[in-house]
Amino acid sequence: MKRFLLAMAVVCGFATVANGQTSYGIKAGVTFPKVVTSGEGLTITSDANTGFYLTGYADVGLSNGFTFQPGISLQNKGGKYQIGSENVKMNLMYIEVPLNFVYYIPAGMGNLFLGAGPYVAYGVSAKVSYGNLSESGSFDEADLKAFDAGVNILGGYRLGNGLSLNAGYGWGLTNIDKDSGATTKNKLFSVGIGFQF
Repeated sequence: MKRFLLAMAVVCGFATVANGQTSYGIKAGVTFPKVVTSGEGLTITSDANTGFYLTGYADVGLSNGFTFQPGISLQNKGGKYQIGSENVKMNLMYIEVPLNFVYYIPAGMGNLFLGAGPYVAYGVSAKVSYGNLSESGSFDEADLKAFDAGVNILGGYRLGNGLSLNAGYGWGLTNIDKDSGATTKNKLFSVGIGFQF
């Protein structure tokens, strides 16, 4: 994982040097993650949990209106289940590296934007809450694989002063279930605000 992050940093550095039209941004907001578990002919989708994200990124100009947007993000994923009268919440914290391609469309006082790209992520902590009880630990202790990868889509509106409204969706493509024989994948909807300078 460390080698991958180092390689991505080098790629981003070369992209920045190769093109003078680079800006930087930060965005933050609320996540509504779910986990989808499949096995033995059944599929169970959790309720959406509520979390947060914080992302820093570069916006590297490739051509008129088209950019490459690598970044690094702290993402709160997981899900929520109703068991009897109690809520069981699973909060999974990831460090994620999104590699998005974004297209800007002039509109009014700014630009609409649409984008998509792959991501890789590494889980740094897992917390399960049941009623008034909670337990925190590593992904290994939660019988989950720490590595995750998938695809992002994003969209929003950026004003001329750099302020933006953002929405996104992430499809996890890797099975994060470690031992049960089932397949468990992350799904994530997010909304937030940002600033690009």
